[in-house]
Amino acid sequence: MHYNVKIDAFEGPLDLLLHLINRLEIDIYDIPVSEITEQYLFYIHTMKKLELDVASEFLVMAATLLAIKSKMLLPKHEESLEDDFEFEIEEDPRDELVERLIEYRKYKEAASDLKSLEGERGLMFTKPPSDLAEYVSEESTERKDLDVSLYDMLGALQKLLRRKKLQRPLPTKIQRQEIPIEQRMEEIVNELRSHKGRRSFFDLFPVPEKEHIVITFLAVLELMKRREIIVEQESNFTEIFVMGKE
Repeated sequence: MHYNVKIDAFEGPLDLLLHLINRLEIDIYDIPVSEITEQYLFYIHTMKKLELDVASEFLVMAATLLAIKSKMLLPKHEESLEDDFEFEIEEDPRDELVERLIEYRKYKEAASDLKSLEGERGLMFTKPPSDLAEYVSEESTERKDLDVSLYDMLGALQKLLRRKKLQRPLPTKIQRQEIPIEQRMEEIVNELRSHKGRRSFFDLFPVPEKEHIVITFLAVLELMKRREIIVEQESNFTEIFVMGKE
């Protein structure tokens, strides 16, 4: 089965690298290339497993990380000093990548600050004074979506795949009938409405078959994109909950 799904949350390979550095609490000036490369390739592999079109820039970054890793594995040769005691200091192969990440982080933080200012400015209105006494006792029931990114969802999918142990071959050759993604989206929405409360992300995957899990995951992403469901996570690495909008 092949599905062409466009995910707006992908901002590029530098965004993924920055996410991994923050998640693993790594010093950006001293990146352990071996570990970060392994985690980066694991995410790329997960994207391909979902049959999503991985942009070429992600693959270029993967090749760059592997090249840096190879250079760091090469033995360093000590050069003898010349008569004038001048020698050339060998550059760290990570320097260029670190500079790009720092520059990208500056722009990303600036964009976040501008977005916050835009939100604050959007709360400002000009109108004659009004008597709002009748609204004092009323409590707002509006819920705000928490900041659950696509990378958090991919991390949850990785945990789910480990739980289901999909790497083991199924003991049967009987194949389930393919489910259209629109049908699975409707099933999820109806299930959340009937439940009347938030549900664990893992509860949405009752069938331990890869095809059904992929369809369900893509349906959840599309519902998030259309803002038809609310996805919550109290803090990093905690369980993700899904809730239907009233």
